[in-house]
This record gives sequence, structure tokens and C-alpha cells, in this order.
Amino acid sequence: MRTLFILALSVAVLAGCATPAQQADAMSREMDRMILVYGPACEKLGYKNDTDMWRDCILQISIKNDFERYNYYPNYWPTWRR
Repeated sequence: MRTLFILALSVAVLAGCATPAQQADAMSREMDRMILVYGPACEKLGYKNDTDMWRDCILQISIKNDFERYNYYPNYWPTWRR
């Protein structure tokens, strides 16, 4: 958890140093990456390429993947019960 906090803080500090044009370019590159990674899966799910539903599918899969990768799901059970 501490590592994630340090990473988020580093990104926030570095993002503050970038110009708006650099930030827009970085976001564009990130979206292009998400389209390459998740676009084919959304097409297999039946969404037509370059539609709003296809883009929404890409974002939803990306968010789900991030939650699973960084283990954001809350732990509701106390550790002493395990």
C-alpha cells in the first residue's frame, strides 16, 4: 500500500511539472495503448469498432484490470479471523 501511495505521489508531482500540451500528449498515448490492448476483446464481445459503446467497453475493462492488478478491492475480514 505504501508503494502505491509513493507511486501516486510521484505521478502527481511529475504531472504538476508538465505543461498542458505534454499532459494531453501523455493522455493520448495512454488511450492509444488501451485501444491496442483492450480493443480486440471488446470487438470479440460484439461491440462495433469506433463506437461509443466500444470505447465504453475499453474503459470498463481497463478499470477492472487496474482494480485487479493493484488489489483495490477492500478487505472486509479482519486479519485475525484468517
